[in-house]
Amino acid sequence: MKINLKKATTLLMTALMSLTLAACGAGDSKTTAKQGKDGENSSKSKILVAYFSRADENYGVGVIEKGNTRILAEMIAEKTGADLFEIKPVKAYPKEYTPATQVAKVEKEQNARPEIEGPLPDMSKYDTVFIGYPIWWSDLPMPVYTFIDKENFVGKTVIPFCTHEGSGIGSTERFIADTTKAKTLEGLEMRGTTAQNSPEEAKAEVLKWLKKLGY
Repeated sequence: MKINLKKATTLLMTALMSLTLAACGAGDSKTTAKQGKDGENSSKSKILVAYFSRADENYGVGVIEKGNTRILAEMIAEKTGADLFEIKPVKAYPKEYTPATQVAKVEKEQNARPEIEGPLPDMSKYDTVFIGYPIWWSDLPMPVYTFIDKENFVGKTVIPFCTHEGSGIGSTERFIADTTKAKTLEGLEMRGTTAQNSPEEAKAEVLKWLKKLGY
């Protein structure tokens, strides 16, 4: 039987080229998938919203089921896709407003660090941490200091937000910056009565603030 060498050579070369292209195509597919996965992980900011909030009897809003600061924390987490962590003291504050303020005043005078419930968040998972709190005696509630002391904020961005009834955010931004040693951005301050009684107004303020920060 006679063999057409030219035709056989052509068929052989075509087969080899097909195999080579298939191999290259498979390799490109794996590389693209890996790059896409890595790109997604690296571009996704990991955010935590840690907050302390007290329900029960509060100044200006009476007895409430959800604390003023918690309302803002949930709004921030919803907008940014952040994880939420509530800073809860092991020993709860009195339900009545005046006794609660008296306990808080003693803790501040003693520079106390009330024990808080765990487990605490793994801070290595987060790049940015929002820290929320009501203003108590012109300061952070002492359980917030407990949380800050127990965590490592080096190399992270910290963003404070607070509720109050006239004092504003005061010096608490500086307190947080000094205590965490982290980069601290401009915080949000809002009256507790607004957070509690005017949710649409409160949400508009939160979104305006987040937009200014780049969220």
